[in-house]
Amino acid sequence: MELILQLMDFVLHVDVYLTEIIAQYGAWTLGILFFVIFMETGFVVTPFLPGDSLIFAAATFAARGALNPWAIFILLSLAAIAGDTANYWIGHRIGARAYTGQIKWIKKEYMERTHRFFEKHGGKTIFLARFVPIVRTFAPFVAGVSRMSYGFFIRWNVIGGISWVAIFTALGYFFGNIPFVQKNFELVIVAIILISVVPVFVEAWKARRELQMSQGQ
Repeated sequence: MELILQLMDFVLHVDVYLTEIIAQYGAWTLGILFFVIFMETGFVVTPFLPGDSLIFAAATFAARGALNPWAIFILLSLAAIAGDTANYWIGHRIGARAYTGQIKWIKKEYMERTHRFFEKHGGKTIFLARFVPIVRTFAPFVAGVSRMSYGFFIRWNVIGGISWVAIFTALGYFFGNIPFVQKNFELVIVAIILISVVPVFVEAWKARRELQMSQGQ
C-alpha cells in the first residue's frame, strides 16, 4: 500500500521530483528518463510507470532551458522503440504459456484486455497502444507471444514510439509553461492520465456488454 501511495505521489508531483533530479544529476537526468521509459515499455511487470506524464513534464523543463528538447525527443524515442523490442522478444520466448495464468508476474486480466484490443485493431494496436497505459506495456508482449511478423511489428513500433514521444514532448514544451498549467500541474497530469485510460474503460465496457448480450441469447 505504501508503495502505491509513493507511486501516486511521484506521478502527481512529477515536476517536483524532476526539479530535484535535475538539480542533483544535471545532464544525467536524460539517462534516468531513458531508463524509466525503457522499463515502462520493455517489461510486463512495470506497466505502472508514468510514461506520458514523465515525457510531458520533462518537456516543460526543456522549455525553461533546463533540458534539451531534441535530446529528450531522440533519446526517449530510442528508449520507447528499444523497450517495445525487448518486450516483443520476451513474449516471443514465453509463448502461449503467458495466457495460462501459471506465470505469476504476468496478469492474465491485462493479457486478455490487450488481446481484445488486438482483435479489434489488428496490427495497428502496436501504434495505438502507445497512447493507452497498461495496454502500451502489454501490446508488444502479446505481439511476441502471438508470433507477429517481426518486420511488421518493428515498423509500427518505430512509427508509434516516435509519434508518442513527439506528441507529448511538443505538448509539454509549448503548453507546459503556460501560467494556468504551472499553477495546476497536478490537475493537468490527472487529465492526461484520465484521457489516456478512457480507451481502456471503453473497451472493457464494450466487452462486458457483448458478453452480457451473448449470455442473454
